[in-house]
Amino acid sequence: MDLNYSPEELQFRDQVRGWLSANLPKELRDKVENNGHLSKEDLMRWHRILAKQGWVAPAWPKEWGGTGWNVVQRYIFDEELGFAGAPPIIPFGVTMCAPVLLRFGTEAQKKRFLPRIYHGEDFWCQGYSEPGSGSDLASLKTKALRQGDHYVVSGQKIWTTLAHFADWIFCLVRTDPTQAKRQEGISFLLMDMKTPGITVRPLILMDGAHEVNEVFFDDVKVPLENLVHEEGKGWTVAKYLLGHERMNTGRIGESRRQLARLKQYGAHMMEDARWRDRLSRIEVELTALEITNLRFLDRMRRTGQPPGADVSMLKIKGTEIQQGLTELMMEATDPVASDPAADAVRKRYLSTRKTTIYAGSNEIQRNIIAKMTLGL
Repeated sequence: MDLNYSPEELQFRDQVRGWLSANLPKELRDKVENNGHLSKEDLMRWHRILAKQGWVAPAWPKEWGGTGWNVVQRYIFDEELGFAGAPPIIPFGVTMCAPVLLRFGTEAQKKRFLPRIYHGEDFWCQGYSEPGSGSDLASLKTKALRQGDHYVVSGQKIWTTLAHFADWIFCLVRTDPTQAKRQEGISFLLMDMKTPGITVRPLILMDGAHEVNEVFFDDVKVPLENLVHEEGKGWTVAKYLLGHERMNTGRIGESRRQLARLKQYGAHMMEDARWRDRLSRIEVELTALEITNLRFLDRMRRTGQPPGADVSMLKIKGTEIQQGLTELMMEATDPVASDPAADAVRKRYLSTRKTTIYAGSNEIQRNIIAKMTLGL
């Protein structure tokens, strides 16, 4: 096992750092650093900067605009984006829907959607969770009835991130309610958000942000050609997609940046032995998480195989570290301060409460590890 970067990989890291230093707009970096609310235009501006450089979709095949980078280079790139304070690459199109289309889509679907995703012409969102069907996603009830050359979709999705920005949504729907096994009879549909019958209603989070939404479907007509993979086999697609989602939740680069900021912001707390001990523990845990991630990378580099269920460790520990950093930051903040820095700390603290819930709650992740890795 080799957990060190090669000289070529270190050179690549320096190249990425240099490019980000020269091309990441200061106003976008400042918004990210101060937990500001990024607009759709902010997000798409950064997307288009990366697309122009040819770096917006590193994991795609080269014929569709990918970089040809290996798995270590892609990891380095993701972590350098987080460390630099870049806006996120919105995952729903580039790293979620696109891999699904590349794996399961028809040639017509690939030609129609992939170039528009790459160039930022379509903004996507994910229609998975429902009231009563979050971590237990297989219990979803949104139904799609086949009628002639289209489906008629009725139901509701919830916690739909950035649906108010979206042009398209990919959804899990139930096309056959008669199946005894809940995972059967589920299909994966692509829907134009402008289709009559789709209504988006905001859900305002604790930090005051409008990030998530409820989405209602009232007899929405969806062409049969927008079905991805086979009817009733959407659970296969969903499992494939969730594997992509969970590999990126450690966010080590971002946590490294927050740790450096915490040391500076909380310098006046260093005489408090208990606070200093907690800070040291988080730094050790972050280092251990980085080594664990590098172990996954080394295995992927040697075998060419994607990670197994134990990748859930990255999601569990990464999100706990993110929350721990914001908790220490809050303790270092004057509780009655009204300056922008203190306000940003409070917003970040509130915003990170959701990290241990989304992409499959950490309790569910532990169950996955127990069952699939430990065989319990």
